[in-house]
Amino acid sequence: MLKTPANIDRLFDPNKFEQQKELMSDIRKRTGKKGTTYQVRYPSSAAKSGYGYKSFNTMKEARGFLEGGCARQLGQMSTARIEVAEGLRIWLDACEKEGRNGRSPVTPYTLKTYRYRADIIESYDWKKPLSELIAPDVVAFRSWLLRNHSRDQARKVLSYFHSMVLELVHRGLLTHDIAAGVRISAKDRNTEPVQIPTMEEVALLLGAADQLANSKNKQVAKTWQRYRPMLYLAADSGMRPQEYLVIQKSNFSKNGVQVDRALDAGGFKLSTTKSASGRRFIDLSPQTIDMVRHYAEHYATDNKFDLAFPTSNGRWVNTNNWRRRGFAAACMKAGLVVEEETDEGTRIIPKYKPYDLRHFYASLLIEDRVNLKKIQRLMGHADIQTTLNTYGHVIERVEFAESETKGMLDRLLENPCGKSVASPR
Repeated sequence: MLKTPANIDRLFDPNKFEQQKELMSDIRKRTGKKGTTYQVRYPSSAAKSGYGYKSFNTMKEARGFLEGGCARQLGQMSTARIEVAEGLRIWLDACEKEGRNGRSPVTPYTLKTYRYRADIIESYDWKKPLSELIAPDVVAFRSWLLRNHSRDQARKVLSYFHSMVLELVHRGLLTHDIAAGVRISAKDRNTEPVQIPTMEEVALLLGAADQLANSKNKQVAKTWQRYRPMLYLAADSGMRPQEYLVIQKSNFSKNGVQVDRALDAGGFKLSTTKSASGRRFIDLSPQTIDMVRHYAEHYATDNKFDLAFPTSNGRWVNTNNWRRRGFAAACMKAGLVVEEETDEGTRIIPKYKPYDLRHFYASLLIEDRVNLKKIQRLMGHADIQTTLNTYGHVIERVEFAESETKGMLDRLLENPCGKSVASPR
């Protein structure tokens, strides 16, 4: 009979075991589509596998995290009960100071939007701590959102909740993604497709800009000296208004323009593009490039922002001024208007908005059969699903217009030579 070792208690001392687990932390090099990262694996009693994980862009950062005791601290934190409010605070702090999942920190204006939607999340009557929630709890939260907010708002809030959960999972504070698969579709059967100007309508719009720039009214002509090349650029590039309003004159080359900055959503400060994918090069027609360069070199006010279309005080054009005094005026001049019923009666309003020229540009790419991935890149979409959701109906229309009118049976009965297998010999 085997005897129990006298030192059995010391062999299985809990403190010693934890120290040994600390030694089992390691760094693993990972190479994928996004490049090389360094993943720290550290003990976490809350995780099913017994380990938590955190990734870094460099080996130096990973070693600093491990050697500084941060891994051990996270492992201990993961055993605690985390309330939803606490999780939101951690997530918002990461968005503001570090950036989510390796991205750049969000702008102050965007952070306000995050906080507003975080307040909606926190206002829900959560019955359990965040660390104890399961998928049905998230489904109940989704139902509450859909009953108390617009579908679009509910979709965005749920997306932010999911983002918060993933951030905590990556930090080892939650063991798994409790919101996986719980989503709200961006579209429903009542969603209207985007409104796209026709080629003829855009020609009328550009023609109106030409007329306004040559107006006998000196003030109108001076205003449209700047607005005309802006309008041509918008139609020829598909850029977002917040991008072309602050485009740099030095970013134009003989073939096109490099897009790498935009207005913050509030329109008050310069920022980077909406996402990393927003930084892109767009080919332009020679006429557009010549028109923009002519204005920038001969009429534009000197300014410290390298703006192609600065105002007289050297700053960028206000988005509301451009929409009301610029684009709307061109629509009125071109006769691109519709009637709108209000409590005070019928009024005439522009048929389109500045953003609709972006949709026009995308529709031309689709009609020219440009590769879908290239369309995504030129539009600056971070996710190809955004491209499909926005322009899927245009793609279907083009494919339907060019498809054969034959029925499926007719195609099946034809042999490769084009003769029906059922035809008499």
